This record gives sequence, structure tokens and C-alpha cells, in this order.
Amino acid sequence: MPMSIQRAILWDMDGVLADTNSLHFQTWERVLIEQGIPFDKQKFHHIYGLKNQDLLPYLAGEPLENDWIVMISTQKELAFRQAIHNHLLPLPGVLAWLQHFKSWGWKQAVASSAPTENVEAVVDELGIRDFFDKLITPGELPGKPDPAVFLEASRQLGIPANHCIVIEDSIPGVQAALHAKMHCIAVTTTNPPEALTQADLVVSTLDQLTVKQVESLL
Repeated sequence: MPMSIQRAILWDMDGVLADTNSLHFQTWERVLIEQGIPFDKQKFHHIYGLKNQDLLPYLAGEPLENDWIVMISTQKELAFRQAIHNHLLPLPGVLAWLQHFKSWGWKQAVASSAPTENVEAVVDELGIRDFFDKLITPGELPGKPDPAVFLEASRQLGIPANHCIVIEDSIPGVQAALHAKMHCIAVTTTNPPEALTQADLVVSTLDQLTVKQVESLL
């Protein structure tokens, strides 16, 4: 589906490119229990898609010193990057759609709340880095549901926001796409369909997404 108007696809990473949820839960559980912070799957569901700077004070129930947040985040993310080795595969439909969008001449970026080192580790583990023009992470930008990371991806790719389509699985991510005035395709890796109704399209997996559905967003 080549087009005269250039488009861009902005991929979230966790729960979209690969199902990393169980590895995130296991590494958070280990690190937080060592610090005496209670943690369970219900709490994990509530923090999913947030930056570490936002989720740790929420879990602790009080403001935290930035140095402590950095220390705990560093421990957890290092443990996560070690855990993904030989334990990740692309989710169904991901490779096919990466190839479709590339063949249409669309630009592609990862736009994730995850640390840059995690994004690089995951796309390299999956063997898909060459599909992406940019890997965008928040850095000092506010995390989702703020649209900053998607707007930064739009800026770096040189594609207007209204010509970008976001692929997300988290509620904050879908809200961020809405705030950025971008179309959004949501997959139900992490949340049930009824929690993702703000997205333009909701599919259980990307191998169920059709070209006709994508065309409907243009």
C-alpha cells in the first residue's frame, strides 16, 4: 500500500513487540521485596506502562529521594536485561507488520516509556533493530499518558502527528496517543478490550489486524 503522503508507525515495546510482562514482574518482585516494599500482580497491573520515576513513589505510598529511585531502577533494569536473553520472541503478527510497513515506505520508530538500554536490548534480542528509523524513549520527558514521547518521535521522524499511527497495549499508552492526536491500534496483551476503547482499533494480536483496518485510519 505505497502512498504519496508519508506515514509513520510508532511502536510501543513491552506487550506490543514482545510479551515481557512476566519478566518485568519477576524482576520487580525480587528487587522490591529485598527493599521491604510489598508487591503483587495487582499492583504490577496498576503501574504497567509508567516510568520508574512515577511508579516507585506510587508503590511506596510516599515521595522518594531521586537517588534511591535511580539505585532501585538500575538494579531492576539490569536484572531485566539479563533475564531476556534467549527468553524473547516477537508477538504474533509483529514481524509480518514490520515488513508490510517497510515495504510501503512508512517510517517506523519504537516509542516506549522503557529505559533506552532496555529498548536496545529487546530489539536486538528480537533481531528487529533494522526495521526502525528511531528508538525513542522519554529520558527527561514526562512519561505516558503524557504524549511527549510520541510527539518527540513525530518530530525526529519528520512526520506530522496526524500522519502517525501508534500501536499500544497499555491504558496510559492509548491515552498518550489520544493526547497526541494520533490514531491508535491497541492489542489486548495486557488489558481486556473494554479497557482500551479509546483506541481506534482493538485486536487481540497483530496477526488479526488487516490491511483494510489500517487503511480505515488513513
